Amino acid sequence: MRRIPVVILLAVWLAGCATPTPPEPREIHLAATPETTLREAMDLLMERGYVIRYADGDLGRLEAVLGRMPGYGVSLRVAGQQDGSRVSVVATRGGRPLAPRVLDPLLTDLQTRLEPLP
Repeated sequence: MRRIPVVILLAVWLAGCATPTPPEPREIHLAATPETTLREAMDLLMERGYVIRYADGDLGRLEAVLGRMPGYGVSLRVAGQQDGSRVSVVATRGGRPLAPRVLDPLLTDLQTRLEPLP
């Protein structure tokens, strides 16, 4: 009789470990058009050694993997807004999400390219 609660507790604990957490995207807003933003993001990623696996301007999607680090990938989404575009980026390694702060240098460089200082 004592084994039933232990078995149930173990099953719940293992089920909690099996559910993956969705990656938390890092977002920025830019004054550039979605098309320009996507093109610049693709150029920036290629300069940094990424291989573009998928890019669709109509959907505003871009997926790339780092050539020198297998399993490391970046997924970028661009959506139009009234005054420009919203960029959402997620980084993963081996299918597991990385901390959003890992993307800060990439997004800072993208922002610098699209919104140069006067």
